[in-house]
Amino acid sequence: MFGRRSPDSVSNGEAKPADPAPGAIISSEVMATDVTDTQIQPAGGDAGPAARQPANRTSSVANRDEILADVLERIDASAAVRMSREELQTELGGLVSEILIERRIVLGQREQQELTKVLVDEMVGFGPLEPLLDDEAVTDIMVNGPDQIFVERKGKLELTDVQFRNNAHVMNVAQRIVSRVGRRIDESVPLVDARLPDGSRVNIIAPPLALDGTSISIRKFAKKKITLDVMIRTNNISESMATVMKIAAACRLNILISGGTGSGKTTLLNAMSRMIDIGERIVTIEDAAELQLQQPHVVRLETRPPNIEGTGEITMRDLVKNALRMRPDRIILGEIRSSEAIDMLQAMNTGHDGSLSTIHANSAREALIRLENMVSMGGFSLTERALSTQVANAIDMIVQIERMRDGVRRVVQVAEIVGIEGDVILMQDLYNFEHSGELRDGKLVGEFAYTGLRPHFLKTAAHFGLDRSLLAALGEGH
Repeated sequence: MFGRRSPDSVSNGEAKPADPAPGAIISSEVMATDVTDTQIQPAGGDAGPAARQPANRTSSVANRDEILADVLERIDASAAVRMSREELQTELGGLVSEILIERRIVLGQREQQELTKVLVDEMVGFGPLEPLLDDEAVTDIMVNGPDQIFVERKGKLELTDVQFRNNAHVMNVAQRIVSRVGRRIDESVPLVDARLPDGSRVNIIAPPLALDGTSISIRKFAKKKITLDVMIRTNNISESMATVMKIAAACRLNILISGGTGSGKTTLLNAMSRMIDIGERIVTIEDAAELQLQQPHVVRLETRPPNIEGTGEITMRDLVKNALRMRPDRIILGEIRSSEAIDMLQAMNTGHDGSLSTIHANSAREALIRLENMVSMGGFSLTERALSTQVANAIDMIVQIERMRDGVRRVVQVAEIVGIEGDVILMQDLYNFEHSGELRDGKLVGEFAYTGLRPHFLKTAAHFGLDRSLLAALGEGH
């Protein structure tokens, strides 16, 4: 199937490798070190045989590279690319066995299977990153050149033992990632946003912009569907707060989710979107698609960067304008970043109630300021009064989420827009997270405290028949 070349034809005209000297045959222990050198070691734990036996590790890595080169020499690469991963692994398994016999390398069946998987990862996968992508406990992967790869687990960063061979190896994997979405990465285009087949979001920045080698940042696509009920169990929100947020989403409030990088904004947006009625038409707009809406009537739109000639770019603003012509019941904007803010505000003000979006900000008040600044920087000539009025009429609620120093993401503020006075937008907090201490294991202790203020959207909740449920939830919050 591969169009393999026989071992005789491979060595024809070339000196056959000399038999290894006594004691030079690689043991299964050494090869096991090689195949598992891309696995994550526990933070602060034993680095394993690879660290205790650096000479063996170097030798085994070199042998793996030689076997990979031998495999590539004997197969039809174009045929391999067309095969499924399972078929390729089966075919390579037989070929690896042949090569190990020729090289007089003794391996057990498990070690051979692991070596074959590493080779498949190198050929059609993402090389050393594959084990990290398969690890469900890992939420973020950060590659800082070939020798330094960090991951995030449970909100904390850890340095792993995973490494690439060299800078060229990192660039090769980066090019494989972007080629799957029809993009390129090189010195002329050193900055790319892309998406893995499973939906994980990737940012790649290459030399000369990245001084220490190509940098790859992967925000993994969550396989488990996060709901507000799940967030209650993991202490991200309180039960009372979750009920109020469910009612707010069901009542078609325009909600802005604010927070820093990696704070869980998109996860919270996904969770709140589950309250949208299945009969509504939803249009989502994102730079890199990562929303996981469960409704049947969803149209997903994604921006497009300029091509090599610098043309063909489709911006967030272009898509927001087009979405208004698609008869949406709700528009969900993955993140407000720039001049599309004005179009989103206009959409919210012209009958598209129930729209959701996220924004980078450190508090609810700062989110409003950033929103106004984005409109101003877009070159729109609005007076401060007109701009503040536009924002106050468009946004109903701001939910602030934060990744705190113990690694837990918590909703720290739920605020309502209640009106405008002069040029100042008036707000009231319904909930705040009040920190009260810290446990020995570093976990923060606190309370999701209800402020005691009656919700401004109580009349809207009554229109949807949810006012009693809202008041009952707030009663539990006292």
